[in-house]
Amino acid sequence: MAPKPKPKPTVLSPSQPPPPIEDLFTSLNLHIQRSQFDQAVKVADQILLVAPSDEDAIRCKVVALIKEDRIDDLLSVIQASHRLPVDLSFFKAYCLYRQNKLDESLESLKSQEGTSATMLLESQILYRLGKMDACIDIYQKLQKSKIDSLEINLVAGLVSAGRASDVQGMLDAMRVKATSSFELAYNTACSLIERSKYKDAEQLLLSARRVGQETLMEDNLADDDIEIELAPIAVQLAYVQQLLGNTPEAMEAYTGIINRNLADESSLAVAINNLVVLKGPKDISDSLRKLGRLIEKGNGAQRFQLSNGLESKLSPKQRETIYANCVLLLLHSNKMDQARELVAALPDMFADSVMPVLLQAAVLVRENKSGKAEEILGQFAEKFPDKAKVVLLARAQVAAAAGHPQIAAESLSKIADIQHLPATVATIVSLKERAGDIDGAEAVFDSAIQWWSNSMTEDNKRTVIMQEAASFKLKHGREKEAACLYEELVKSHKSLQALIGLVTTAARVDVDKAESYEKQLKPLLGLKGVDVEILERTSGAKHVQSDSHVEVTEAYEESKNKDKAKKKRKRKPRYPKGFDPANPGPPPDPERWLPKRERSSYRPKRKDKRAAQVRGSQGAVVREKHEATGTDTSANISNSKSDLATTSKGSSQSVAPSQSKPSSKKKSRK
Repeated sequence: MAPKPKPKPTVLSPSQPPPPIEDLFTSLNLHIQRSQFDQAVKVADQILLVAPSDEDAIRCKVVALIKEDRIDDLLSVIQASHRLPVDLSFFKAYCLYRQNKLDESLESLKSQEGTSATMLLESQILYRLGKMDACIDIYQKLQKSKIDSLEINLVAGLVSAGRASDVQGMLDAMRVKATSSFELAYNTACSLIERSKYKDAEQLLLSARRVGQETLMEDNLADDDIEIELAPIAVQLAYVQQLLGNTPEAMEAYTGIINRNLADESSLAVAINNLVVLKGPKDISDSLRKLGRLIEKGNGAQRFQLSNGLESKLSPKQRETIYANCVLLLLHSNKMDQARELVAALPDMFADSVMPVLLQAAVLVRENKSGKAEEILGQFAEKFPDKAKVVLLARAQVAAAAGHPQIAAESLSKIADIQHLPATVATIVSLKERAGDIDGAEAVFDSAIQWWSNSMTEDNKRTVIMQEAASFKLKHGREKEAACLYEELVKSHKSLQALIGLVTTAARVDVDKAESYEKQLKPLLGLKGVDVEILERTSGAKHVQSDSHVEVTEAYEESKNKDKAKKKRKRKPRYPKGFDPANPGPPPDPERWLPKRERSSYRPKRKDKRAAQVRGSQGAVVREKHEATGTDTSANISNSKSDLATTSKGSSQSVAPSQSKPSSKKKSRK
C-alpha cells in the first residue's frame, strides 16, 4: 500500500493579505511556550515581513535561534540588523563566545552596560581565556545579585586559579553546603584533589553521583541521558583511583566509559587521554589510534585542531596535555616526520607555555641532535626568564646525558631559587668535578656556605654543606682550607665527626694544632700503658689459638654432632592415589626412561636385500656403483645444507616477536 502524500504547506500568494499581526504574535507565543523554536523562527519571519523593525519579533527570533543552536544563522541575522534601532551587541558577543572567538567577543561587550547578564558572560569569556583572577573578581561582585548557582562557577574559578584552599572558606561565608547540588559537589571535589585529599574527594564524588541521580530522575530523564550528564563524575572518580595508585581499577573504569560511549565529548577525551597515560609505552599503536581520533587537520593558519568541538570545551591545559601525549607516542613509535610536524604547530597554539619548546627539544634529542636542543632551550630561557626554571632543568638533563657537564652545571647555576640547596650544590659540584673544574666546584661550595651563613631560615643547611665542602677540599689536597672548615664546625656545633676530621686533617699540616684538639677526644680504654715506640718496632700481632680455645671448640663440635645424631623423625612414604603397598603388582620396567633404540628389547627392522641386486656385467656393476655412490654423497650434502637452512630459518621466525605462531612445523621422525 503506497504511503499517503503529505499535505504541502500553504504559501501565501502576493495578492493574499497576511494574517493580522496580533494573530501572528499569538501564534509566536504559543510556539515558544511549546518549545517549538523552529516554528517560532518562521512565525517571527512572517512578522518581520509585515513590520521589519519590530524589536519584539527580532528578539524572539534571536532567542529561538539560540535555543535551536543555530549560531551561524543568528550571527547573520545580527549583522543584517545593524541598521535597525535594536541593540544586539550582547547577543553578538554571545555568538562569538560560542564560536570560540573570545577576544572579539570581549571587545563586543565593552559597549554594554554593566548588567548582571553582561558581567556573567564576561566572566565566562575570561574563564575561557585563562584570566582567572579577573574572572573571580567579577564573580565576587555578582554575589549581591543573587544569581542562581553562582557558587558553582566561583568554585570552578578558584580551583582553576590555583586557590583551592580558599574554596571551603568561600562556601562557609556563603552558607552553602557542598552537597546542595551535584555540580557544586563535583567542583568542590576537584578542589580537594588539588589539595591532595584524594580519599575525601572520592567520598564527595560518590555523594555528587548520588545527588545527581536523584535530581535527574526527578526530571524524568532516561537512564542513558542520566549517564551522559554524570559522565564527568565517573571520569573524575577514575582519576582519583589513578592518583591513589589503584591502576587496574582506574583502567577498568576508563575502558568502560570509552566502550559505552555514553559521555559528552570532553569527558570522553579526558578518559582516553588518561587511559593512554596509564598504558605508557605499552600497546602504542592502539593508544596512538585513540588519540589520533581527537586531533584533526585544521583550516587556515591553525594546522591542527581538536575534533568534535573540543577546542571550546576543554581548557588550554587539557588541550596542551593531549597534544603533548600525542607527540610522545609518535616519538615512541619512531614516527619522526609526524612528530616534527605536530611540534612545529604547537608554539602558535600555546604561545604562553613552555611545553612546545620542551617537546621540540625532545624531538631533537631523539634525532641525536643534543647540541641543537641545548641551544634552543638556552635561547628560550634568556628570552623568557620568568619561565626559565623548567627549561633550564631540561637543558641540564640533556647536557648531562650528552656528556656536556659544564653546560649542565651552568644551567643549574642559573636557577636562583634552588642553586643553594644541598642537592643542587652536590649535583653542580659533581658535574664540575667531572669536567675537571675543581676551582669552580670549590667556588660553588664557598658561595653556598656564604648564602646559608646570611640566611635566617629555621632549616639551615650550612652545617651539612660545610661538612661536605671540607671532605671535598681534603680529597683534592687542600688540607689547610679543609682544616679551617672543620675547626669552624667544631667551634660552632661541637661536632664529634668534625673534631675527628680536624685532627686527621691538621696532623698533615699543623701537628701542634692536631695534638691540642686531640686532647678533646675521649680516651680509649686500655691504651694508657702502651709505649708507642715499642709498638712501632714490633712486627705486628699474630692470632694464636690457645689450648683452652681449642678445647672449647672441640667440645662444641662434639655436642653439635650429638644433637644431629639424635632421633630423626621418620615420615611415612606418600604413595600415589589408589596404590596398595600390600599388593604393589608387577614392578615397572627399569628401561622405561631409555630411548627405544637403547632398550634390550629393541629389534631394528630388516633391510630388503633384493633392492641391492643389480643385473648386467660385472664391470658395469662396478662403474655404476661408483657413480651412484658419488651421486648419493652429493645429494646428502645438499640435503644437509637445505635442512640446516630450514632449521635456521625456522628458529629466526620463532624468535621474532611480531609472529604469534610459525607458519609451518616439521615433525621429527622417531
